Amino acid sequence: MAVDRREFLKIAGYATLFGLGGKAAIDILAPGELEASTEGVPLTEGKRWSMVIDMRKCLAKQEKGECKDCILACNRQHNVPDWGDPRIAIKWIWQDKYEHVFPDHPNEFIDERVEGKPFILLCNHCYNPPCVRVCPTQATFKREWDGIVEMDMHRCIGCRFCMAACPYGSRSFNFGIPREAPKKLNPDFPTNKEYPERSKGVVEKCNFCTELIEKGDLPACVQACDKIKVNALHFGDLANPDSNVRELLRKHYSVRRKPALGTGPNVFYII
Repeated sequence: MAVDRREFLKIAGYATLFGLGGKAAIDILAPGELEASTEGVPLTEGKRWSMVIDMRKCLAKQEKGECKDCILACNRQHNVPDWGDPRIAIKWIWQDKYEHVFPDHPNEFIDERVEGKPFILLCNHCYNPPCVRVCPTQATFKREWDGIVEMDMHRCIGCRFCMAACPYGSRSFNFGIPREAPKKLNPDFPTNKEYPERSKGVVEKCNFCTELIEKGDLPACVQACDKIKVNALHFGDLANPDSNVRELLRKHYSVRRKPALGTGPNVFYII
């Protein structure tokens, strides 16, 4: 796709603006006690897919020993390359300290329950994704029917405008050949013949496991968390007031990352 000078400068301006970010604030929802389940969720009918992460359960599991089952399941499902170098790591789901996840909420008297603790991170699949606006080839796009921010890595030209625009650090650039890094390849990903294996020099990120939810299955990370009976990850339709995620958000105190930026993150944290 050709991009003239005027359009290039416009895109670069967006990238700079959103890359630098701005003042953020914590997003608070109602507290409560009721738990919700993902059982019976019509996974093929969602209008605005969302994830609610119950960090109380996740951290309780971490206290008993390191747990990265959700990360490992995601990496296996999507053939996420491991270069053995954190400087060029490919991150679909990863962990970081609470203070880094919510830098907009400083407090010298942070609760010991969360101070320095590993929080789960992934693409927020924003309602107003800045990454989509700056992509010159439409390799990054928001699916109109369910709100997932998807990537066509075959169309990606590696300009990294989306990486600059994302205020959450949710995108990674491939400095090597992805197919060479996984110890064992999952032959079922990608499943679409028109969507070939990604190559060196492209950007990638979490896709909410579109290849699974289109078959009526939960994302790989959620399945892995449920398998070990931690049940910290919940996936559902935010547009449905009776969904499991809406029930959780109605009944629990929850936060989102940098909601003041106006991106509308669709990943929520119960703390």
